[in-house]
Amino acid sequence: MNGHYALDKGNAKLLGVCAGFARWADVDPTLTRATMVLMTLFLSPIVLVAYLLIALVANDR
Repeated sequence: MNGHYALDKGNAKLLGVCAGFARWADVDPTLTRATMVLMTLFLSPIVLVAYLLIALVANDR
């Protein structure tokens, strides 16, 4: 883990939440996006609300 979380708009596919988490956790962005899709399939309302809240609250890099 390298510092504080921030959105990664430069590597973003949608809002930069998954790319920011991947950069923060030092993992592949594709892995975080795939995990997000799987979590959305099983926990859709919770995950989507959390995703949108993070996109609104987190700072850009």
